[in-house]
Amino acid sequence: MALFKIKDSTVEKLASIGIGKEKDIQTLFEENLGTILNIDFLATEYTTSFGGRIDTVGIDKNGAPVIIEYKRNQNENVINQGLSYLKWLLDHKADFEKLCQNKNIQLEIDWNSPRVICVAESYNKFDLDTAEILPLKIELLKYRIHENEILYVEPETQKAVKISTTKIFKKNKKQPTNNTLQKEYSIEEHLKATSENTKDLFYALREQIKNLDESITEEPKAKYIAYKLTTNFVDLTIKKNTIKVFLNIPSGKLNDPHNIARDMVHPKTIGHWGNGDYEVKISKKEELDNLFDLIKQSYHYNK
Repeated sequence: MALFKIKDSTVEKLASIGIGKEKDIQTLFEENLGTILNIDFLATEYTTSFGGRIDTVGIDKNGAPVIIEYKRNQNENVINQGLSYLKWLLDHKADFEKLCQNKNIQLEIDWNSPRVICVAESYNKFDLDTAEILPLKIELLKYRIHENEILYVEPETQKAVKISTTKIFKKNKKQPTNNTLQKEYSIEEHLKATSENTKDLFYALREQIKNLDESITEEPKAKYIAYKLTTNFVDLTIKKNTIKVFLNIPSGKLNDPHNIARDMVHPKTIGHWGNGDYEVKISKKEELDNLFDLIKQSYHYNK
């Protein structure tokens, strides 16, 4: 997507420029990981026991371990590299837990939802086909540096289609089935204990959110349902008779004329699922319009 600068009713295209050394984009991400991806930075060039080095190790706001690999040339197989590091990390959980302790991370680690993120200027067809056929989710992010020191980051727009491999690779029936790298959750799991009114409310809200942008991704997590572009902009926690909505906007940045959002930073709220500094509770459809005005603010803030 081209970027333009507007000045005195004149539109000027911002040129894309190259970044200096290969290490520079990694350093830029690591020093601003919370701002760019809402992830806490833990380590750079983290050495594994087999000699490889993980480019960036982090943990997201829900306790999921994060591996980030940067693709510096067209032929580099960064996806397989990330998967190899993920396998190593899951076999060395104590090392990651110690790393979190050293960084004073208080979150409970969610080993069911580890993340592998690849960062590159572009991806070739082999990258995209690999990401699509894998039975687990790989996050592909593209970046560009523009003049006037502007960084543009977006998710790869090709939609992943998960292909069942059960007929291709038949498993031994005696083989345990609980050794998946990433546990998958469903919308149905979140709705199974809710009232019919809450289900109707969720589906109405879900439709509004997904209609904002075709590139929005819906991701059911263990405790909430996330809606994201590059990073989450709204998360939903479904209760029996209410829906808790978490808006990923920093405290003090939300325009809330109806005063329906609770700032969880001032005063500080201890322990909540979902990303962001604001929470809204709804229980009826009449509340959707005011809520959706706030959701759109979070969407534009994180776009």
